[in-house]
Amino acid sequence: MPKVVESKYSILLPTYNEKDNLPIIIWLIMKYMTAGGYHFEVIIIDDNSPDGTLEVAKDLQKIYGEEKILLRPRKGKLGLGTAYIHGIEHATGDFIIIMDADLSHHPKFIPQFIELQKKHDYDIVSGTRYLGDGGVFGWDFKRKLISRGANFLSQLLLRPRASDLTGSFRLYKKRALEMCIASCVSKGYVFQMEMLVRARQFEYSIGEVPITFVDRVYGESKLGGTEIIQFAKNLLYLFATT
Repeated sequence: MPKVVESKYSILLPTYNEKDNLPIIIWLIMKYMTAGGYHFEVIIIDDNSPDGTLEVAKDLQKIYGEEKILLRPRKGKLGLGTAYIHGIEHATGDFIIIMDADLSHHPKFIPQFIELQKKHDYDIVSGTRYLGDGGVFGWDFKRKLISRGANFLSQLLLRPRASDLTGSFRLYKKRALEMCIASCVSKGYVFQMEMLVRARQFEYSIGEVPITFVDRVYGESKLGGTEIIQFAKNLLYLFATT
């Protein structure tokens, strides 16, 4: 019988000032990916964090091994989209998993992403806070209102065939991620939304897994008024051009 080639999963973790969260998120990734018997690597893309995140990452690499933890730091804070491009260039997996390093995305959902993708051969599997038993914990009313409002407007204007556009916990076939990123023009908070809009244009299939999003445990949120204004501008741009 022909040998079945095992899929490999590359988990991209862009970091900036995550020294307290990184050991916990790496431990959880190792726990759930090892328990599932998956072939995987974690690529940490640190943007010159002043809090010592890279030094913590080096210690974690010593613990778990260089074949599991890859360090691909950059010289400055260059943005999320370029961090993914940088990570993809070094990824050896057939599938790319993107998630936040601040513990807002629990690695326990990754096996659900993988199994759903295997079952239906989806190009993309996206975590959603707005279906089934998905939800958000730790946000005040204002933050929830902003998120809900942004998602509602995005659904209304862009018709993306996915329920959660502004989330950033997803699994992609490597080629699908490369294609989506190459076509994106947005930066910052709106980047994840455009990724699914571009996926719709390419007619990629999208599956969804309900997730619980938990506000960061350590550190400060990077979402502010500037990001909200930029989101509104980019939403209108995408509406006009897609």
